[in-house]
Amino acid sequence: MTSVSNEMDILIVGSGYVGLVTGACFAEMGHRVLCLDNDLVKIQQLQAGRVPIYEPGLEELIVRNVHQKRLRFTSSYEEGVSLAGLIFIAVSTPSMPDGSCDLRYVCSAAKSIGCIMDQTKLIVNKSTVPVGTAYLVKDIIRQELRKRHLDIPFDVVSNPEFLKEGAALQDCFKPDRIVIGADAAESAHLLKEVYFPFTLNHDKILVMDTLSAELTKYAANAMLATRI
Repeated sequence: MTSVSNEMDILIVGSGYVGLVTGACFAEMGHRVLCLDNDLVKIQQLQAGRVPIYEPGLEELIVRNVHQKRLRFTSSYEEGVSLAGLIFIAVSTPSMPDGSCDLRYVCSAAKSIGCIMDQTKLIVNKSTVPVGTAYLVKDIIRQELRKRHLDIPFDVVSNPEFLKEGAALQDCFKPDRIVIGADAAESAHLLKEVYFPFTLNHDKILVMDTLSAELTKYAANAMLATRI
């Protein structure tokens, strides 16, 4: 794999399927990645080199990047938020009994970030979330900053995942598309820099506004369900 020339410090909030795959692939491309989860048992397993999920090639990728000190694991928001300029939220968003999306983990992550951050950050929603969630996350972070009497510039963008179980690494390293939803050109540019090594041969980055990116994920899921 070709490494990125502009290494970044990245925090992945949520060490489930999407978080681990994304974090490991970013680390493989040369970024310094810290994966965070509030499940202490899971973090201890990962720190000991045991991967709690199975995805072909993932364990080897994680072990290699841990050994090369590009990938680490923590349960501390204080450590993660203080180190990273780029924060991906990749927590679970299960369905509620009425079919709606449970955003409690996304909101909890946003609140924790807002309680700790003391400098400019770019927050990236990677979880599957309803249209408008980026604005909700932004409001939560802003409220927490206001409680601390801070006025720190930050942005929240959408970057939905399109990973297939069993082929997630291939989907990450050689994606069909990378959707970036950002209302500010600077935020879109930063994410394009992060993903640059994944698109050396073909430019597959689709930049749009935040709401459109969130809708794109649901549209893609609906199309897949219809085809199945």
